[in-house]
Amino acid sequence: MKIKSTNVHPMAHRVSIHERNHAYKHHSGILWMTGLSASGKSTLALELEKNLFAKGYKTFVLDGDNVRSGLNADLGFDEKDRNENIRRVGEVAALFAEAGLIVIAAFISPYNADRDRIRQAHPNMFHEIYINASLEDCEGRDPKGLYKRARNGEIPLFTGVSEPYEPPLSPELTVDTVNLSVAESVQLLEDYVEKNFRQL
Repeated sequence: MKIKSTNVHPMAHRVSIHERNHAYKHHSGILWMTGLSASGKSTLALELEKNLFAKGYKTFVLDGDNVRSGLNADLGFDEKDRNENIRRVGEVAALFAEAGLIVIAAFISPYNADRDRIRQAHPNMFHEIYINASLEDCEGRDPKGLYKRARNGEIPLFTGVSEPYEPPLSPELTVDTVNLSVAESVQLLEDYVEKNFRQL
């Protein structure tokens, strides 16, 4: 990425992330959910957010469709734009985490290099969660009819059909949404949060 911003002098906050974590009674960070379309990312992210909020956690979901309808509405789906989409979301997620929140990011994010870039930029915050469902299972669900349209040639550059998906090599957590129910999957995620973001 070519840096075009010049004469920029970032300001240091006068409230530290540690002070925020202490006030909110939990650690902050990024739960990055990656997986094929229809693997269950958004469903699990929203359910997890609701459950964590009820327990007193400060949390917020960043979802692919929501972000692309606003912040990233100018980006398409070729590899260059996909890379930029994930780069921007990674920076936004990090800002939310620095504000003390547990950010739940639900994005296909098909390339290992893009996800690794976020991890390298924010190594103490990034938790990669693989929402694992096979292409066959995802295509069988197809709640938005996207796979059918992609197979009919109506949607070019569709991950899993005409574009690759690279599964995580060493995710912090894998959630098998083929063999686990939504409730079981969410419980697995909650257990991970309780262990790794436990209230202070």
